[in-house]
Amino acid sequence: MTLLHIDSSARNDASITRKLTAAIVAQLGGDVIRRDLSDSLPLLTQDWVEANFTPADQRSDAQKDTLATSDALVAELEAADTVIIGMPIYNFSVPGALKAWIDQIARAGRTFKYTENGPVGLLEGKRAIIVVASGGVAMDSPVDFATPYLRQVLGFVGITNIEIIAADGLVSDAESKVSAAHEAVAKLAA
Repeated sequence: MTLLHIDSSARNDASITRKLTAAIVAQLGGDVIRRDLSDSLPLLTQDWVEANFTPADQRSDAQKDTLATSDALVAELEAADTVIIGMPIYNFSVPGALKAWIDQIARAGRTFKYTENGPVGLLEGKRAIIVVASGGVAMDSPVDFATPYLRQVLGFVGITNIEIIAADGLVSDAESKVSAAHEAVAKLAA
């Protein structure tokens, strides 16, 4: 089994999502592709959009260079059987680094295609495990825009087998919330 281990927290040693994603990787085992989004990804630009919508066999070398990071990120997703994403909730939504990753991997013709009946994801058969951590936002509450958004994006590219490990509302009882999240990790099956 190949795991794609993605962390998006701006924190390092103090990050709850990083600790929980590492525990999931240890629990599941297998080959691991590691992607730390705190290393920052390029944002989309006009050149990126133009390169993306130029047929692959007609792209200039400059356009290929523009899409090189995106191509590498998509290849990581394609190679993975299970995608593990650490997602703290920042200001009611996903961290900017995770949004940049989403923009790079949502590629017409690569991760989804348009059909007469609407878009169809091309990454079917994969599993995603999302680790959500928040200080005061309860997961799936009316002010949690992060969790539904990430579920939508993953489903859009064809990943519909999604599990959530939540360590939310940490300001009220961090110790028991983190403990419960670790218990949920221990119950994950490979």
